[in-house]
Amino acid sequence: MESVTTLTVRYAETDQMGIVHHCVYPIWFEAGRTDFIKQAGISYSEVENRGILLPLIQLTCNYISAAKYEDTVSVTTSLKNITYSRLRMFYQIRANESPKVIASGETLHVWTDANLKPLNLKKSAPDLYELLYRQVSS
Repeated sequence: MESVTTLTVRYAETDQMGIVHHCVYPIWFEAGRTDFIKQAGISYSEVENRGILLPLIQLTCNYISAAKYEDTVSVTTSLKNITYSRLRMFYQIRANESPKVIASGETLHVWTDANLKPLNLKKSAPDLYELLYRQVSS
């Protein structure tokens, strides 16, 4: 499964040259990840209300080309891998409906409880684990 999140580049997201600042791309990754999980069948807030958190432990971003003020960007998000303790997401960003990828990246997250203690998702929330595992398998 892939989700596609569409955003319009805001002025505040650009630098003096009108180009999207590099710090914005991880924020767009988060928007894509939130949409992906919702489209999989559960909202991020529902997961957190169950006492399950998903802190970020690694982020990579490859900047290939630039997005500019008022461009329409799409963030294509997919679940690359899920284990009992971790989740790896993959992202591709395109501008103005072009097939050309302008940025790509990955995030790695660890499943924890509300005290940030790592947990085994399959034991703690088998329904959530299965729901997301199906997204990798499909």
